[in-house]
Amino acid sequence: MISEFQPLKKTVTLNHSNGQIEWGNTQNFVLFAGPDIIEDEGMVKEVGQEIKKITTELGIPWILKCSYDKANRQSAQSFRGPGVKAALDSLSRIKSQVGCALLTDVHETTQVSYMNEVADVIQIPAFLSRQTDLLVEAAKTGKVIHIKKGQFLAPWDMKSITQKAVDAGNSNLLLCERGTSFGYNRLINDMTGLIEMRRLGYPVIMDCTHSTQLPGATGSSSGGRREMVWPLARAAMAVGVDGIFLETHPNPDSALCDGPTSLALKDLKSMLINLKAILATHKTRAE
Repeated sequence: MISEFQPLKKTVTLNHSNGQIEWGNTQNFVLFAGPDIIEDEGMVKEVGQEIKKITTELGIPWILKCSYDKANRQSAQSFRGPGVKAALDSLSRIKSQVGCALLTDVHETTQVSYMNEVADVIQIPAFLSRQTDLLVEAAKTGKVIHIKKGQFLAPWDMKSITQKAVDAGNSNLLLCERGTSFGYNRLINDMTGLIEMRRLGYPVIMDCTHSTQLPGATGSSSGGRREMVWPLARAAMAVGVDGIFLETHPNPDSALCDGPTSLALKDLKSMLINLKAILATHKTRAE
């Protein structure tokens, strides 16, 4: 039987100073990885350097993921980050010193022009995936847009969302699965949804850290099941995805944001070796 995971008719390409990155060709998967947020510029830089070392050795295309502001924290007392303007300087220095491409998110239309200066991939957060003005403004930059499917949406609902970006002149889109709400404080993942979204004609990314989140479970913040990150990543790769999104931290228990769902940096290499082996089985089935 031929694998469902076939090359897309239209791939998405990012031309970066360190080379070209392509989604949708099924030859490799692209990794979005990094700390959840800029806690400390030096820490983000060191994590980025370690991820670059690992992914270069394994031959996996990698883009640094790091947020500058967590605008949807449950409690106003939770750490939000340095803010937009301070983050621009930090992210620019990190990119230059590590030598990598960058993904970061935007929450308001006014932030798009700021982040367009430094981001190579602009992310639309899940809670904002239906915000038309935000999506259109991001699409107008012409950059690759990573759209997280809202926890309240069905996979096929993403068709109308992608059309907004296409109508704005941008079809360089990535669709991301990050869990679906299932009662109070729980998320579940429907692996058939990965196939449904990919049938829309766009590369699909699996966010395997936020998918383990327990939203609001502690009362003032979200909890999580970090031990489920690796199983979800393996399952998604077995189904067939074009990329893996994850947050990683040197010491997740001390992370200022999303520590309960972050993968320990020391476990990253073993996980990626495992995922590469699973990807290889798709090529065998397709022969």
